[in-house]
Amino acid sequence: MNAWLTWWEHQWRTLKLWWRSLVQVVADLRLAISLLLVIAVASIAGTVIEQGETVKFYQENYPEHPALFGFLTWNIILNLGLDHVYQTWWYLSLLILFGASLLACTSLRQWPALKVARKWYYYQRPEQILRLNFSQACPEIPIAELAVILRQKGYWVALENEKLYARKGLVGKIGPIVVHASLVVILIGGFVGALTGFLAQELVPSGQDFQVTKVIEAGAWVRRLPPIQGRVHRFWIDYTPSGEIDQFYTDLGLLNAAGEEVIRKTIHVNEPLRWRGLTFYQTSWGIHGIRLQFNNSPILELPVTPFTAGNGRKLWGTWLPLKPDLSEGVSLVVPDLQGLFLLYDQQGQLLTTGRVGTPVRIGGVNLRLTELVGSTGLQIKSDPGVPIVYLGFAGLMLGVMMSYVSHSQLWGLQVDKQLYLGGKTNRAQVTFEREFLEILQQLQSKTPSQSGVKNSISPMALPPG
Repeated sequence: MNAWLTWWEHQWRTLKLWWRSLVQVVADLRLAISLLLVIAVASIAGTVIEQGETVKFYQENYPEHPALFGFLTWNIILNLGLDHVYQTWWYLSLLILFGASLLACTSLRQWPALKVARKWYYYQRPEQILRLNFSQACPEIPIAELAVILRQKGYWVALENEKLYARKGLVGKIGPIVVHASLVVILIGGFVGALTGFLAQELVPSGQDFQVTKVIEAGAWVRRLPPIQGRVHRFWIDYTPSGEIDQFYTDLGLLNAAGEEVIRKTIHVNEPLRWRGLTFYQTSWGIHGIRLQFNNSPILELPVTPFTAGNGRKLWGTWLPLKPDLSEGVSLVVPDLQGLFLLYDQQGQLLTTGRVGTPVRIGGVNLRLTELVGSTGLQIKSDPGVPIVYLGFAGLMLGVMMSYVSHSQLWGLQVDKQLYLGGKTNRAQVTFEREFLEILQQLQSKTPSQSGVKNSISPMALPPG
């Protein structure tokens, strides 16, 4: 039995030693910096390389011959998961390892440093004070006067039996811990967003309802989308005098399960609609169809098909029958939503042009386009990690500002009517030196009226030792 317990104790001690060694390795600053650089490079790749596209898209834009930069091909992108960087196992593993490094560094270095800074203690001998970065021996000055001056300058002061300890700026020691904790919160937010967020796209004709179904990418924990219904009341485009697109707009409403509209907003590029963790962006546009009338017929709606002209310009077109037996017709082409259309015969020759609302006589038929039906391209994004990331960035800014606060410490010791004063700070040495000299000058100004003895206080802080 004793041998069994001894074996377990040995295994436990071995495990503890192994764990401490592992924590020391993970807490290494060089490892943290390396991980941060790798995460930054991976994030840049996820920004530069289009995410969530089809295999055909990557084959066309990242061919094997010639390879981009000599090595980047569609095969490498797909095999490494560079088409969905932020959901890959290796990217999430980097976040976890970097977070573990921050936590290990905090537990081994920052937290013990804070605990040491919170402790107050007195120096017992003048030699201890004179070895400090800033020190001075002041004759005939009561230590109580020093305590009063330090309190006026915002120091926390402890005075006991002719010994004094004072400090301020402890928040500067808390700042690095807040920075590390905030970075961990940001990493958690990114992790949550990668696992639970989704990105979807819909192309919705003007005046129609829609339901979000076309998911481009989704986190590993997303099993199915919540029911998201909306209505495009109207889509339109503003053009510049030269005919270029100025801005395109969507009058968008969201519906509840009963079909009632719960929110409505006109969105455009850089002005999305946000509602309950969902963000609707205006990303693209198209032409869904045309509404037209032959002679005195009812208004008909026909779909149009997008195609690319020889000059690379995107157009939309359809075929219009001019006879009931469909033996004769013309091709109608629409370049944009400004109202212009073109008619071509079966040989591809331009017959005429027209505008929406103006009748055109073609093949013995009066043709009148009443409306071009545009369609809006919506991108729907859900990222539950965003509030967590924002919270982390707020804490990060606060922690950085806290870290700039200097942690200053002063000690005093009264020995045979001689006051020994010394201090140190962890940053802003010049500022602390000025404050130290101000304290000495205030002590010097108080002495003559109290003791009648002229002081020989030097205006300079003595060097260590």
